[in-house]
Amino acid sequence: MITGLGTQNFKSWEDLGPIPFAPLTGFFGANNSGKTSLLQILLLLKQTVEREPSDWAEALWFGDAGSLVNLRNFDAIVHQHDAGRTLRMDVAFTAPRTGSRMVTFSTDIVKSYSDVRVEGLTYTSNSWQVGLKWSPQGHRNIATNQQMTAYRCHGVVDYSSPPPRLKTCQLALEAQFARVHHIASYRIPPHHTYPWGGEHPKNVGQHGEHTIPILLSGRINLRSIENDILKRLQELELIHSYNVRPTSEQGREYEILVKQYEGGTAVPLTDVGFGVSQVLPVLTECYFADEGSTLILEQPEAHLHPKVQAELADVLIDVVKNRNIQIILESHSEHLLHRLQRRIAEEELLADDTAFYFCKIEYGMSRSERLKVDEYGNIRNYPSDFFGDDLGDLVRKTEAEMKRREATE
Repeated sequence: MITGLGTQNFKSWEDLGPIPFAPLTGFFGANNSGKTSLLQILLLLKQTVEREPSDWAEALWFGDAGSLVNLRNFDAIVHQHDAGRTLRMDVAFTAPRTGSRMVTFSTDIVKSYSDVRVEGLTYTSNSWQVGLKWSPQGHRNIATNQQMTAYRCHGVVDYSSPPPRLKTCQLALEAQFARVHHIASYRIPPHHTYPWGGEHPKNVGQHGEHTIPILLSGRINLRSIENDILKRLQELELIHSYNVRPTSEQGREYEILVKQYEGGTAVPLTDVGFGVSQVLPVLTECYFADEGSTLILEQPEAHLHPKVQAELADVLIDVVKNRNIQIILESHSEHLLHRLQRRIAEEELLADDTAFYFCKIEYGMSRSERLKVDEYGNIRNYPSDFFGDDLGDLVRKTEAEMKRREATE
């Protein structure tokens, strides 16, 4: 599990944290407040550590049109586009095989002329530290000053030369990011048909593009999750039932037929509310991902009715508690947050298993404030205008009504 995150000089964040994460971590705030940037740090590191070694020529892989995130280059992401600054990223995670329950990975990235390089990287526990630092002669072991070959931002090329603990930490970080899956705020719209040639995707894809292949693959692999998904769709009151069936004898094109109520006519997914197609990838990933996974969800409530947004919170609680899935979400939904607060009060969710943050911009820089949630679900430091100014709108509506009535009397 990812247990913390910090950064310096990443986009609008001049200095963050490190801040603690929990099994259910949420970021809230206005648009352009820096919420999505925090998720991009994790996605940037994931695509970097998973890049094929033969292709690695830079400290970070900033991505392209087909990657998890396309951040272009160092100048585009460094704070205030000041290429003279050092970009720092910190990720704390559980790593039992390293001899410590929690390890913090830190890396400093700089730009020297046209080259982007690792200035230093460390893995730290409460009792030891290993890593590399840059010198004019190249990267050196911070403990022995032994010269070593740099390996992107998180380790070394030659596994035979680094100290065993550095190798173990590097592999542990790679294993952690292999368990991270991302669903973006934009999911593909419903189609009339979906192709499937027998492949077995590892996840639904960041836009939900592999959702239907996963459902079909599960039938073959005896790993059917459709009962769980259907149960949740019914509880959300979105549909009564659905069926994924081939459109031809060859079985390479499939359609989804949906019944909105018992005894209703089965209609294509394209003929029902848009929200069904948008929440289906989220539900599928929640019940398909291996236990111990971390799901990064951007606006999982998108295109859902407020009542459904609230009930979606119960799905997230279920997978956190019963499937050992970590949820890291970015949301604009007060209904989702209020349901989480209610479940804490009802003792369905422990306050200690949550970490909620309010992000905002001050003087051109992002700031975060952890919401202080007590055991009864109360937020002790509820920010002003957290989700807008509903009370202010009601007051002004009343004032406008009074003025109009006075004018007609």
